[in-house]
Amino acid sequence: MHYLESPTRNLFFTGKGGVGKTSMACATAVRLADRGRRVLLVSTDPASNLDEVLGVTLSTKPTSVPAVDNLSAMNIDPEQAAAEYRERMVGPYRGVLPEAAVQSMEEQFSGSCTVEIAAFDEFARLLGDESATADFDHIVFDTAPTGHTLRLLTLPSAWSGFMEDNTSGTSCLGPLAGLQKQQAVYQSTVKSLSDASRTTLVLVTRPEASTLREADRTSGELRELGVENQALVINGNFEAQGESDPIANAMEQRCKEALTAMPSGLAQLQRTIVPLAPHGLVGIDSLRQLGSDETNVETATNEIASEERVSILEALPAPALIDQLAAQQHGVIMTMGKGGVGKTTIAAAVAVALAERGLKVHLSTTDPAAHVSATMAADELSGLTISRIDPAEVTEAYRQEVLQTAGDGLDEQGRALLEEDLRSPCTEEIAVFRAFADAVAEGEDGFVVLDTAPTGHTILLLDSALAYHREVSRQTNEVPESVRELLPRLRDPDFTRVLVVTLPESTPVHEAQRLQQDLRRAEIEPFAWVVNQSLSPLVVKDPILVGRQQSEGPYLREVFDQHAKQVVVIPWQIDPPIGIEGLRELIADKASC
Repeated sequence: MHYLESPTRNLFFTGKGGVGKTSMACATAVRLADRGRRVLLVSTDPASNLDEVLGVTLSTKPTSVPAVDNLSAMNIDPEQAAAEYRERMVGPYRGVLPEAAVQSMEEQFSGSCTVEIAAFDEFARLLGDESATADFDHIVFDTAPTGHTLRLLTLPSAWSGFMEDNTSGTSCLGPLAGLQKQQAVYQSTVKSLSDASRTTLVLVTRPEASTLREADRTSGELRELGVENQALVINGNFEAQGESDPIANAMEQRCKEALTAMPSGLAQLQRTIVPLAPHGLVGIDSLRQLGSDETNVETATNEIASEERVSILEALPAPALIDQLAAQQHGVIMTMGKGGVGKTTIAAAVAVALAERGLKVHLSTTDPAAHVSATMAADELSGLTISRIDPAEVTEAYRQEVLQTAGDGLDEQGRALLEEDLRSPCTEEIAVFRAFADAVAEGEDGFVVLDTAPTGHTILLLDSALAYHREVSRQTNEVPESVRELLPRLRDPDFTRVLVVTLPESTPVHEAQRLQQDLRRAEIEPFAWVVNQSLSPLVVKDPILVGRQQSEGPYLREVFDQHAKQVVVIPWQIDPPIGIEGLRELIADKASC
């Protein structure tokens, strides 16, 4: 861990879900504490498993970890913090505004932006209140604020009284009267994050093309905001033990290719490469071994426990899922899930399978590499058309539309504030959302397969905005017909089928669970779950992969028993699922082998 050669007081770990942020943060905290440093480990993960990993029951206050001298830990519950934040923002308006308006505000504060800002409130307290952390030499944060959060907090319009008074606009952070007092605290915290002598931001990723691209994007956003002291951890790098396991050999080769093609911005960062662990990292001993040359690979059998094998046998074969989807003859199929779980690939595979049955299919993707689109276009599959929603393109078009409508007639100051507000990351969300609504409308005439599904937060925002459309479309005065009709279409199970995509690991499963809860609040019921890149249906010999295979069992069982009505399990593929043949192979009936 090169970033611990001269560690700063604050260490923040950030990255996509499931890349190992918690493991790396815990291992870092233990290593510092073993050096005699007094360490506070803080998690804001809604599905935090710090208690399990450290072997101690934690609360929202620092708690000593008995197995490690000098180490204390705490969990910040972002949902609880968001509820308290929401009440601080909405409470002053109860009895002042109409009840319907208050309900609309409450619904808007149920989303991801509120959780981010509320969590940042807690970060700000720990960073800005010296008395809160005076007993510690180092503060290690699991789940750092993203570039998205920091951009929200640095928008001048978020603090402008003009935005509160002017009827043509509103801040995406909410009613500004409750935020003014936080301005100085937030600005101080953002400044602290950019102080290289005090803070190191550790980007955690995996040796996979998609997660490396995401880390590169995050790194660039943070640099633009002045957070320059960054380090890179590539977690889960795999090297096969011997040459007898073709799956292990393919996995090793894929890691090598991803690292060779690493974005140039990331390649310049100080780098720590951590080998793939054969099992979940639970317990202090496992954390002390993480990343060391002494990591023990326990001898494991190639048998999966009987209760875990049942999960695979219960899976719905992928072709049977396609049969169910094809029976509609038209409509929308959405793959939803967090970044890195493979929802673009699953969407493309579903589109190919439907088209090969003679159905008219349109695939819409936001895949930045567009490799799936290019490959399938070259293969000229009959009945399948492909388009890509370019977030930058649709956002710019949306900005220009707002400036020409709501901006018309504003004075110089008002127009400047409107332009600043439109630079918020929320603007891109709304713009892409409107493009998504247009694509959904095409489902009246054939199939539309989308991996550009909005978040549950956005759907809830739309729900409330049917009555208060200014809040969803920001400064526009009209809501397009495709947006007005979108929610009824999404709620119609005969028109829309949602596939929740996840990986057979703790963080992706629990994030997918929260996504499903948001969808159900918006009265949208997922059709099926797709567990992607599973080792459980395969025969593996490499001891590390055998251990990984066995560790999938509890999460598969959780999906089957607690979350999904029907489940498809997609095996890890030796050949990357690119092109018509690769996508066809992905949907082959391997789920119960």
